[in-house]
Amino acid sequence: MMVVAPVPTDADVKQAAPDAMLLAHVAEVRAAPAAVYTAIGRVGEWWDGAHTWSGDARNLSLDVRAGGCFCEQWAGGSVQHGRVVLAQVNDTVRLAAELGPMQDLAVAGVLTFKLAPAGEGTRIEFTYRVSGTPAHGLDKLAPIVDKVLGEQLSRLARFADR
Repeated sequence: MMVVAPVPTDADVKQAAPDAMLLAHVAEVRAAPAAVYTAIGRVGEWWDGAHTWSGDARNLSLDVRAGGCFCEQWAGGSVQHGRVVLAQVNDTVRLAAELGPMQDLAVAGVLTFKLAPAGEGTRIEFTYRVSGTPAHGLDKLAPIVDKVLGEQLSRLARFADR
């Protein structure tokens, strides 16, 4: 099976309204669900450093257990990108996560990695739901956030298949 990585496009924006967005991406990889689950926790090795506060993805960590932190720590500070609210081994990782510009908006965000066997590999469904108020203008942010998250899933897919 080949890696079928998502192509980041606005087509992956499933819902975009001033007060909410739903973004969804899918990738199929050769790696088994257990390997993909492990790879998710090695976020500092696949997340793009351009989309970190420190500019270096090696400063990222993800403790894949309920209450675990998706955090970044560097000499000049630290940030919690999200908190694990569900960890089902080899199946699902879900975080309460207000990523990037969402953190300053005081919205609620949920980032989910759902894994399912696909032939000899794994299908990764990657969704991000954000809710706020109409004043947040989430419909305008949705295409930008969608592109960034699509790129992250592509990077995870390549990393998992190494």
